Amino acid sequence: MIVVQVKDGENIERALKKFKRKFEKTGVIKELRARQQFDKPSVLKRLAKEHAVYVQQLHREED
Repeated sequence: MIVVQVKDGENIERALKKFKRKFEKTGVIKELRARQQFDKPSVLKRLAKEHAVYVQQLHREED
């Protein structure tokens, strides 16, 4: 369960923003979308490799 500490006099908008940020970090929505359809393990492995190559290329451009 997600708990957001709200200080006295803190704006409700700010508290909602904190809650949304914490909820996104849990990855619930991402996992729910992933479970809506079955992906073969070979497809997942290929996508992971493609992502790793992409990330490496990004880091090379920064240097």
